[in-house]
Amino acid sequence: MATTSLTTNSLLTSSPSTLSSKPLSLSPHQLSFPLSTSHFKKIKPLHSSLESSAAANDKTPIELSIPAYPTVMDVNQIREILPHRFPFLLVDRVIEYNPGVSAVAIKNVTINDNFFPGHFPERPIMPGVLMVEAMAQVGGIVMLNPEVGGSRENFFFAGIDKVRFRKPVVAGDTLVMRMTLTKLQKRFGIAKMEGKAYVGADVVCEGEFLMAMG
Repeated sequence: MATTSLTTNSLLTSSPSTLSSKPLSLSPHQLSFPLSTSHFKKIKPLHSSLESSAAANDKTPIELSIPAYPTVMDVNQIREILPHRFPFLLVDRVIEYNPGVSAVAIKNVTINDNFFPGHFPERPIMPGVLMVEAMAQVGGIVMLNPEVGGSRENFFFAGIDKVRFRKPVVAGDTLVMRMTLTKLQKRFGIAKMEGKAYVGADVVCEGEFLMAMG
């Protein structure tokens, strides 16, 4: 079948009668598309833009995004168990407690702590020996609580082994201490415990504690 070739100029110059008498027929090779994929720009989906905008608007302020530590024992309950008083009570709150097994407690380290003026005036750092003391007090909460047969009597260090200080603790830090009972000799009143102290996810102090209850 013959194919009629028709250009734009021929359309413009053709008479109405010519157009009506001759059917329009174009062969496939005569069709051309000047546009290519380079003419199109990538368009970000609308729903993606809306989701990003909503996420930005729903962002929780930092002061509301950090949960507070729970309170299992407040400082008044701690004072009922431990004999320590200011300025040597170094446990502010118990946040987890398994009687006779383990406890997790916190010490809020502030610039108002009485040891900072001398340790050190130009760079306040919590003394390592006080970190150990604070951890031992958490151990005392585990062992002296009357719920597990504690006598509310004093307890003393019988030994400290494998103590390591990993990072300095400074004013503004929250010291989180976990003490776990590993061995108990009730006959002699001797308890062996493992302890770790954290600031955030970092271990700042760890060691083994041997304590005698009296």
